[in-house]
Amino acid sequence: MRSASRWLGVGVGFATLVPSHALVSLAGQRELVPPLFLATMGRMAGLRVRTEGVPRRGALFLANHLSWLDILALAGASRSIFVAHSGLTGHGALKWLCDQNDTVFVARERRGAVAEQVEQVRAALGERPLTIFPEGTTNDGTALLPFKSSLLSAVEPLAHAVPIQPVALDYENAAEIAWHGDEPGMANVRRILARSGNVDLTIRFLEPLAGAALDNRKTMTAAAQDVIARALRLR
Repeated sequence: MRSASRWLGVGVGFATLVPSHALVSLAGQRELVPPLFLATMGRMAGLRVRTEGVPRRGALFLANHLSWLDILALAGASRSIFVAHSGLTGHGALKWLCDQNDTVFVARERRGAVAEQVEQVRAALGERPLTIFPEGTTNDGTALLPFKSSLLSAVEPLAHAVPIQPVALDYENAAEIAWHGDEPGMANVRRILARSGNVDLTIRFLEPLAGAALDNRKTMTAAAQDVIARALRLR
């Protein structure tokens, strides 16, 4: 019963907000609806979000990554756009949804494309925050995966002009929520929608990096991983 009501809520959200997005886009304001749409989808999926700290305007967020719910929550809380794996472009409807929120797609497995990816990230920086998940994939909710630094090359020359803000996504039952390993995406969606109770998440917008942490992409990455781990009580 709970799963059916949540699927119904998701359907109603699509039916209501997609036409609204089309109308607003015709008026030249296409960026207004997607964050509201994503936040509504999260709410329908049982996500309940509280925030701590202040998301900085135009920041580059560096966040830990457990679930597709992360995107719904961060978009709703901060109007963020996201860097995502190019594998998502193979799913037509999902790619369309990502495109509406100006998602930046990168092929992380193409090492020769790092320079191109850096330029994509730099071009996406603007008034809305941009979120990178430096782990490169979702973790299991019990520990952080090593943060990767390559995409932070985009902001090395801009590090003192663009706020580099770590963000800790702290789920109440992280290990139960995490999407990782070999679990198919739709199986995870069905599991989340069918679970009893809400999905409680605290988003902690931590202080932007400063001082020696901004020296280069590796120091930024290490500092962000350290403060996020501390905020999640993982060290």
